[in-house]
Amino acid sequence: MFQFILKRLGQAVVVVFLVTIITFILLQSQPGGAARAALGKDATQEQLAAFDHENGYDKPILEQYKIYVTKIAHGDFGYSYQHNQSVNDLLAARLPRTIFLSLLSTILALIVAIPLGVWQAVKRNKAPDYIVTIACLLAYSTPIFFAGLLLIVLFSQVWPILPNDAPQGEALSVMWEQWDHLVLPVCALSIGTIAAYARYVRSSMVDNLNEQYVRTARAKGLSEFRVVFVHTLRNAMFPVITMIGLYIPAMFSGALVIETLFNFNGMGYLYYQATGRRDYPILLGVALIISFATVIGALLADFLYAVADPRIRLAGRAK
Repeated sequence: MFQFILKRLGQAVVVVFLVTIITFILLQSQPGGAARAALGKDATQEQLAAFDHENGYDKPILEQYKIYVTKIAHGDFGYSYQHNQSVNDLLAARLPRTIFLSLLSTILALIVAIPLGVWQAVKRNKAPDYIVTIACLLAYSTPIFFAGLLLIVLFSQVWPILPNDAPQGEALSVMWEQWDHLVLPVCALSIGTIAAYARYVRSSMVDNLNEQYVRTARAKGLSEFRVVFVHTLRNAMFPVITMIGLYIPAMFSGALVIETLFNFNGMGYLYYQATGRRDYPILLGVALIISFATVIGALLADFLYAVADPRIRLAGRAK
């Protein structure tokens, strides 16, 4: 297992290295250069030269990359001149809200999708399975902004039982105080995830229900509940564990749309505003955060996969 994790750590280091190279190239490719992007089109040549000298942009390219990586290693993602704040401060204020929203939607998706996928597998090739499959395909293919708009129309206008905006305020405590404002954003963000997870669980459950160990368990006289939820579901969850770690970019892209739609003051909404303003330090800072989170998620998924599946540990020892 140690060799397996060590191999994955090595791959993660390579991925992070490539991410820093890509973001550095994007930083160097800003229209007019970083100085022009930060100071605006009215800045003089003297001001641009002073900015380049102050930030090291007049040094050789390799030395610039070294400075860039050193800043990232110290948690410095740059400075937003449009907000007149460091990107670190902006992300520190918005990132916890996005994490909270994504975490709630993921928990809701797992709570709904796992039993739904198991039920489909047990009822496979029957009417309930076909009905749920069609519903999942519709949910998965529905654009997330349309799903959010549909929920707003239904539950804020046709039946005015829920507010149509997200909790307002900077503190996380506002989330609990205005919990009813979270219902629609969380549901909208989790609809597509529920459909994806349910399909994965169903497929994995169907494969495992046909395995020999399931026939042996039934032959021993174990109850169907024990066979399905104790023996089969544990093995069927391996692909889902991996999927959760790799679903981080998809969750962020969904959060970007949902935060914009519901006026949710999170990192996704900050990214959307930065796109319109061409605030490149924020765009690159968010891109780095998402890339690092994806790598960490994949590492965590690999680690959990190795813990859950003895075959991974044995394969690592054999090598």
